[in-house]
Amino acid sequence: MLRRFDLHTHSFFSKDACNSPEELIAAAVKRGLDGIAITDHDSCEAHEYLRGRELPPGFLVVLGVEVSTAEGHLLCIGATLPRMKGRPSREVLQAIKDAGGVAIPAHPFDKWRAGIRPKVLDTLDIEVLEVFNAAATSRHFNDQALEYARRRGLKTTGASDAHHDSAVGVSTTVFEMEELTIPALLEALRKGGRPEGRYLTFREGLKKHFGNWFRIFNRRPDRNPK
Repeated sequence: MLRRFDLHTHSFFSKDACNSPEELIAAAVKRGLDGIAITDHDSCEAHEYLRGRELPPGFLVVLGVEVSTAEGHLLCIGATLPRMKGRPSREVLQAIKDAGGVAIPAHPFDKWRAGIRPKVLDTLDIEVLEVFNAAATSRHFNDQALEYARRRGLKTTGASDAHHDSAVGVSTTVFEMEELTIPALLEALRKGGRPEGRYLTFREGLKKHFGNWFRIFNRRPDRNPK
């Protein structure tokens, strides 16, 4: 069975994003996705926040975090981590593997964002690479990521990198999966999925850009489960 996931999204537990985890989930359900990974910057608080809250049936919320390593951003999919901001990417990669997750370098060729560059990527024992990031500052950067993945024989993903709910599901990865579980998703990631979707519109891009500049106005969460 084909299932669609957005494996790179941010809730208001990221300082540059504005929507609650529930709003991200609602947007994903509305777009017909089977699940999302909430990958806040250096924080797993969204997953603690969701404990005890009712989630839509037949929808998978995937554990995750986007770690700001010393060399650039590295997604952890399928597990949570202690705070590792600023640690070497090799160390974070090993922590992800030890936790049972899959590591995915995010936007590795985007020169205007903190991706792990080829000089370091070449030294990392990775299986999967994000080759389509809907928020890329140039399409050329995604093309470079895809070429690199092909050269190394890596599996690929596409994602929205949503920082607001209207961008969730703009880009996704399609997997062949029978069970809708995190272990099944991690197995599918290692086998390979199919990135699809589009880039952020100009309006969506502005919302993301201004989210970076006006972080002080972002809503802060009620951390107590209802």
